[in-house]
Amino acid sequence: MSAPFHLSVAEGPAAVEARWLTAADGIRIRGVAWPEGEAGTILLFTGRTEYVEKYGRAAAEFGARGYAVASVDWRGQGLSDRALTDVLTGHVADFADYQHDVDALVGMVREMGLPRPFHLVAHSMGGGIGLRSLHRRIDVASAVFSAPMWGIGMSPFARPLAWLMSWTARGLGHGHRYIPGTSAASYVGDAPFDDNLLTTDREMFDYMQRQTATVPELQLGGPSMSWLLAALNETRSLRRLRPPDVPTLAMIGTDEGIVDPDAVRDLMKRWPRGRLDVVEGARHEIMMERPDTRRRFFETACDHFRRHSTTGSTVGRSNAAQ
Repeated sequence: MSAPFHLSVAEGPAAVEARWLTAADGIRIRGVAWPEGEAGTILLFTGRTEYVEKYGRAAAEFGARGYAVASVDWRGQGLSDRALTDVLTGHVADFADYQHDVDALVGMVREMGLPRPFHLVAHSMGGGIGLRSLHRRIDVASAVFSAPMWGIGMSPFARPLAWLMSWTARGLGHGHRYIPGTSAASYVGDAPFDDNLLTTDREMFDYMQRQTATVPELQLGGPSMSWLLAALNETRSLRRLRPPDVPTLAMIGTDEGIVDPDAVRDLMKRWPRGRLDVVEGARHEIMMERPDTRRRFFETACDHFRRHSTTGSTVGRSNAAQ
C-alpha cells in the first residue's frame, strides 16, 4: 500500500516510491525507495529523531553516482507507528525491535527488484542498528558508517548515573518518561544555529528546520528512559563482539558531540577490513556538513562501494539472527 512522502521538503529525486510495510511483530512502518540507479542499492539507516525526507539531498548525491537508495522510518519516529500516547517521545523497549524494521526494508528492496549489490550506509543510531544487522548477516557487500552510535557521548561521571537512572526508572514503571534535560521539543526546531551540535553549514541547518516546520508530524522530541537503557545495553553488547568481516569505512568529525568518538576509534582498530576517516572540523551530520565535507563523504563512500561491488555479499544471504 502506498504511503505519503513529502517531496517538496525532501528536495531529492522526483522518482520516489513510499510504501507502508508491516514488520514481523505487527508494527506499521514507512519504507521509501529512490529506485533509479544501476550500480547497486544503498540501504540507508537513519539516526534517532530522523525520517526519510531528511535524506532527499543525500539520495540525489548517491543517485548522481549511479546508486538507488532505500530507507525506512524506524518505529517510533517519522511517519511510522509510535508506541506512546505522547507521540513526541523517542521510545523503544529493546533495540532488537529495530531489526524487525530492517527485515521489512530488505523485503521491500527484494520485492521491488532493486539492483544488486546492496551496500549499507548507516548514520548515528542507525549505525548501531546497522552493526547489529551486519552481525545478523544482512545481505550487503560493504558498509559505510557516519558518526555511528557505538557509544553515547557523555562524561565518565555521567555514565554510571545514566545506567542507574534508566534501569531504576524502567523498573518502577517510568520507562516512558523523558530523560532529564529533554522534553517534547525537537532539537532541530529549538537549537540556535550557532550552538548546534549537528552541522557548521547554515544552509543545511535551515534545510532541516524547514522540513519539521513544514511537516510537524515528522518531529520527535527527547528519548525515553527505556530508550536510554536499551541504547546503553546495545552499545555495550556491540562493543564486546568481534567486528564482522565486512569491508567497512567509518567517518567521524573532530567536533563530534553526540556519539562517543572513542568507541568508534576502538572498534575500528579491531575491524579486520575496516578504515576510519576522521573529518577535520565536522560535527555530527557529516552528510549535511559544508559542501566540501559532503562531497568528500559521498565520493569516498561511492569509491568504497565500487571497490567492493564484484564479490557479492561478504556476509551471507540470510537475515536470520545469529
